[in-house]
Amino acid sequence: MHTEKMNHRRAGEALGIASVPNLRDLGGYKTRDGATVAKGLVYRSNQLAPISPSDMKKLAQLGLKTDYDLRTEAERTSLPDQLPPGVNNVWLDVLKDKSDAAPAQLLTLLRNPKQANVALGGGKAEAIFEESYREFVSLPSAKTAYHEFFISLGDQKKLPALFHCTTGKDRTGWAAAALLTLLDVPKETVMEDYLRSNDYILPLYKKGIDAFVAGGGEQSIPQAILGVKAEYLEAAFDEMQTKYGAIENYFFEALGIDASTQKALRDLYLAQE
Repeated sequence: MHTEKMNHRRAGEALGIASVPNLRDLGGYKTRDGATVAKGLVYRSNQLAPISPSDMKKLAQLGLKTDYDLRTEAERTSLPDQLPPGVNNVWLDVLKDKSDAAPAQLLTLLRNPKQANVALGGGKAEAIFEESYREFVSLPSAKTAYHEFFISLGDQKKLPALFHCTTGKDRTGWAAAALLTLLDVPKETVMEDYLRSNDYILPLYKKGIDAFVAGGGEQSIPQAILGVKAEYLEAAFDEMQTKYGAIENYFFEALGIDASTQKALRDLYLAQE
């Protein structure tokens, strides 16, 4: 598969690399004033392991210079990134300051449907995720990680870049949503991009979800944990608006990224038609 072919995909569509099903170009979306987010500069993804040798060749064709890993130390240790030669691996632990890595630990509960029903049923799983999304905005470690991330994205020498967490939907989802919002992509488009993770991640876990339900587990629980819901991203936006007002203020006050650096990001990622 050539980069040429990848560039002809619709905005938000996965690149079709089987080992990394949620790997997508963040470019191709239209802003409110008719500019287009440039393609081939920044990619969002799920974890980069394990990757088959043939998929590694496809990954190499993206010509990546930097890979931003937003996972915790435990996640990184158990499945280190597999990268083409010459890609700089940068670790930015978004949840470092979280007292418990709840979402990361929820997966183990899925092995015990009855226990999961008690701990996570009746909307409890959703509430945990909404709280976690608020923390993507307010946790000191999240501010530090996203500060580094967005500052680096403004450095052309570090591009093309890829960023990911484990499933590429939560920590990665907020990073993508914040960038697209800063670039003035409409909210409904940002939400569409966010929700697309369901198309690429849920099928991966179908067997596990079916087994969980067969074992007496509530159907809504694995979907709440393994998929994304509009309410999750809404919780992050609500936290951002309550504390900072506009996205520009969030970048400035929470992430320490001033107006001229924000403008440089827009200039770099927006291609005027």
